[in-house]
Amino acid sequence: MRILLIGASGLLGRAVHDVLGVRHEVITASRSNGDLAIDITDPASIAAVYDEVGQVDAVACAAGSVPFKPLAELTREDYLAGVTDKVLGQIELVRQGAEHVTGSFTLISGVLAREPIRTGAVASLVNGALESFVMAAAVELPQRINAVSPTVFTEALDAYGDFFPGFEPVPVTAAARAYVKSIEGAATGQVYRLG
Repeated sequence: MRILLIGASGLLGRAVHDVLGVRHEVITASRSNGDLAIDITDPASIAAVYDEVGQVDAVACAAGSVPFKPLAELTREDYLAGVTDKVLGQIELVRQGAEHVTGSFTLISGVLAREPIRTGAVASLVNGALESFVMAAAVELPQRINAVSPTVFTEALDAYGDFFPGFEPVPVTAAARAYVKSIEGAATGQVYRLG
């Protein structure tokens, strides 16, 4: 398969590349490095990447950021930033990818869609919206579409562990295997919850 991996330079993206790259041709794209540069908040950037890669069997997205702040400090711009990046960015990958992707889309959400934390209101909002989009899009898309929804990664506990008290961490390789299940499997409209 030819797979376009978005967000390939991050912790999750590198793990996804490691498991997919042994069996498939993986074209990497990210803001900072990779085969191609992409900014998922910019529809023109997404269009340029699709124009360059042509037809692919699958798109795997491991990108999308959101602000983390106490609810009382969040501004309208903070909410817009999270929605624009993680939700609309991934939706735009699907919208534009409809004519370039023959097999599947795999998007990234997260545990905060179902288990909120302090300072995580924007993440809960966007992850929940994204998971709902995946279920709805599966009804209409000819391609398959799924989301991977992990908890905090074991490898990121030093940086993020204090924000997730009592949460069971998962190794990033477990999330990477969920991408394999989504891409190589047959299911659609699924949210693969880890942790």
